Amino acid sequence: MGGSYPCGSCKLLRRRCAKDCIFAPYFPSDDPHKFAIVHKVFGSSNVSKMLQELPIHQRADAVSSLVYEANARVRDPVYGCVGAISHLQNQVSQLQMQLAVAQAEILCIQMHQDPTLPTHQIDSDNKSLLLLHNNHNNLPQHLNFTSPSNVIQDPLKRESLWT
Repeated sequence: MGGSYPCGSCKLLRRRCAKDCIFAPYFPSDDPHKFAIVHKVFGSSNVSKMLQELPIHQRADAVSSLVYEANARVRDPVYGCVGAISHLQNQVSQLQMQLAVAQAEILCIQMHQDPTLPTHQIDSDNKSLLLLHNNHNNLPQHLNFTSPSNVIQDPLKRESLWT
């Protein structure tokens, strides 16, 4: 990799690619955007220091992480990956709530069709509890849905990620 053809980093930095270039195995010359975005966010000196401090077998994973974080930082300069994680956690929370409501509706339909079922049911993972009272239409009287404590409801409240 190093030597006659410059790697993606040496090509971008317009320098001669040494035989022992630390970037050459991870930033090929045919993908110059990969190093360009990492260089823009972290700087080549910092990336070089990070790679030198890692064992060789961990460097490829570190480069993948740096590229991912750099792309996230370009899209969202303030929150980066944390913003993406927060957004995904909110989606998971909303989908869990929709699932619990659908399960409650299914139970109501089943209760309406078969009045011999028990008057309360806890789902298999104990995340929702449905209490039914024996009224004329078997409507649920109380729904208690718990959500994971680390789900961020407001993307600006990041501190719950670290607790």
